[in-house]
Amino acid sequence: MNPRLIAISGPLSGVFRLGDGDFTLGREDSNSLTVPDKAVSRRHCVIRRSGGGFLLVDLESRNGSFVNNVSVREHDLKHSDRIGIGDSQFIFLVSDEGGVAFSSAVELDDSRIRSGHTVELKLQDAALLHPQRLLDGDASRARQARDLEALIKVCQALDPTQDIATLAKGLLNIILDLVPADRGAVLTAEDGGEIRAVYGRWQNEDGARTVPVSRTLLKSVLEGKSALMCNDVMQDARIRQTESMVASPIASVLVVPILGRNQPSGVIYLAASSLVQRFDDPDLQLVAGLASVSAPAFESAREVERLKEENRRLQGAIEIEHRMVGNSAPMEQVYRFIEKAAPASATVLITGESGTGKELVARALHRNSGRSSGPFVALNSAAIAEGLMETTLFGNEKGAYTSALTARKGLLEAANGGTFFLDEIGDMPLPLQSKLLRVIQEREFERVGGTETRKVDIRIIAATHRNLAEMIREGSFRHDLHFRIKRLSVSIPPLRERRDDVMPLARHFLDRHGTREKRRDMEFSHEAEACLKQYEWPGNVRELENVVEHLVVMAPGRIIQPADLPEDVRDNEHSPVSRGRYYDAIREAKKQVIRKALKDADGVVAEAARLLALQPTHLHRLIRTLGLREPTKRDDS
Repeated sequence: MNPRLIAISGPLSGVFRLGDGDFTLGREDSNSLTVPDKAVSRRHCVIRRSGGGFLLVDLESRNGSFVNNVSVREHDLKHSDRIGIGDSQFIFLVSDEGGVAFSSAVELDDSRIRSGHTVELKLQDAALLHPQRLLDGDASRARQARDLEALIKVCQALDPTQDIATLAKGLLNIILDLVPADRGAVLTAEDGGEIRAVYGRWQNEDGARTVPVSRTLLKSVLEGKSALMCNDVMQDARIRQTESMVASPIASVLVVPILGRNQPSGVIYLAASSLVQRFDDPDLQLVAGLASVSAPAFESAREVERLKEENRRLQGAIEIEHRMVGNSAPMEQVYRFIEKAAPASATVLITGESGTGKELVARALHRNSGRSSGPFVALNSAAIAEGLMETTLFGNEKGAYTSALTARKGLLEAANGGTFFLDEIGDMPLPLQSKLLRVIQEREFERVGGTETRKVDIRIIAATHRNLAEMIREGSFRHDLHFRIKRLSVSIPPLRERRDDVMPLARHFLDRHGTREKRRDMEFSHEAEACLKQYEWPGNVRELENVVEHLVVMAPGRIIQPADLPEDVRDNEHSPVSRGRYYDAIREAKKQVIRKALKDADGVVAEAARLLALQPTHLHRLIRTLGLREPTKRDDS
């Protein structure tokens, strides 16, 4: 194997080999591959060897990781998969066999095309669909035979079970071998009028260059359901001066819709720079015929894609439901709340410490509501920069700010018909709180830079680990917003208040991560279980899962022993195995060192942590674990 990434768009270029260990991508210099892109998180994602293959894992990045244009948290990579992070695109290759035809990025342009020489053709009039007409035409029999051969080849290659990208690639590659185009693209027409690029290619190139496409021309063809051929495009000054086409001016374009039973499924776009070799009527007839015979396969592939996406959504819902592990009395109260609140339409506020599973409760409310067939869209206010929060929520119109080259939907519009989950609402800036209040009251808003009022049909669920009542007293949170979001409220208990759930959760995580790491037979010893039950778990369920994942990877034997546990879990004063002369001596030594540092720092935890070369949060945890009393004079800054 020769695993590597090839950068095909973004700030990087070249080939990057993965090596033997984890291969991290992100903005920080400490990553295996540093990507200088503000849209990329400091540690964005990692590619790990998993069994005999490779697994891409998103590291809770701000803008997500994508494989073949689909957002993923974890994904088993395959040879020639396209990985997207921020504005960068990489091709993942495993071996040197079976060359890869890279897809060029496709850029839509809103310029209009005016031409005095445009041919319009209704697809039902395409001559190749009526062979008897060929005998009456002027075209040579050699060209007719070639075109018929192309039709037969496409018909033989079409497979309704293929994905749209594979269909588009096969169709475009055949066309580019037959017509005098130096670039082309196949795009799909999505519900709501959106146009999505599926596959683009320049002749004899590896996909590094962008294929510029006129959005206005595409919409005209799709709306009219007619093919167009223009052979004097450069006469239009606006096209000639369009930034996206300056580097590669075009002389001719040929655009053909792929018509489904009820509406267009997509469009074939071809362009040529040559002033000598131009498209002619037989080219138009050929591409129109190929579009017609491929339309049923495209329609079937889109339906398969929709069903797969629905299946992924349902499987995700099942997994989330399974992850809500625990039958303790506090969790039974949470389950009863979900049962009663889910069918309602009122706004819900979920409170609880970090790591308790507030998003899982929000998803359970959505899944058991009448909106379960609609989208569930989540936003963590603490993870979005204040300057990006407004456009992330409300979207923007074209030209709203310098880099707003196109209009964009916000997350509120994306959640239309479903549920919008706003995590860490306590971190939302005050100016946006008033705008959110209007959304909750009226279910309406305007995009950034726009004046059109947009209505949305959504249920809002908010969550926070902060004390909103205290924030109201401090003036950092609006009282009226708190009143609106707290129509229904539930508090998720911390793990230390439901110790009966510790081992069911631990065994659940052991099964999940053990399966993934091919260590399915692992189990806890009685002594290790006792340590887990006694620990306070300040990081709650999230910390427990992290500990179990660490054990699955690092524990040397099948039976997990106390010695395998992290020091904080094993050596706290309540742990049944931290008793005896050896552990007592270690614990007492730690206490003396920490007491001395706190005394030298006059009770300032941050200063004591500096003296001990520890993070303040780590020192706080040690103080709690060892049963020491927090100093009354602290400065945690």
